[in-house]
Amino acid sequence: MENKESEQAQSESTDSKSHRKGLDDLGNQVEKFAARTAESIKKVIDKALASRNTVLTIRVNDESNAKLTMLVDAGLFKSRSESAAFLIQEGIKRREDLFAKIAGKLEKMEKIREELKSIVSQEMGDMSPPGTAKPKPKTAAESD
Repeated sequence: MENKESEQAQSESTDSKSHRKGLDDLGNQVEKFAARTAESIKKVIDKALASRNTVLTIRVNDESNAKLTMLVDAGLFKSRSESAAFLIQEGIKRREDLFAKIAGKLEKMEKIREELKSIVSQEMGDMSPPGTAKPKPKTAAESD
């Protein structure tokens, strides 16, 4: 009977070691995955921040400030400015469709402005003050 108990204890010990080893292996894999993920996030962040060259002063509410500080405290960014720049860029990328629509409308508005300038310029040319002679169009011989 003692022999059976000893074998059973040994078997349980082996099973326990096997489970522990499996958990350790899983933990190592998770740790490696987290390290790779953190490295890839860092690369994306570095790329996003590399082209920053315009200084912009902004005001944010307390909640936004806390979130920006959280990113700095987590070690993802060196400053709140870096974290804000990254989040702005990501927001713009996510809404590219909206910015494309806005760009299209702005192009139309610019064309209308140019048309209006042309109309006003033509009208102003036709509206010489009273008593002044309108300039005569040049003939082909005068142009040379």
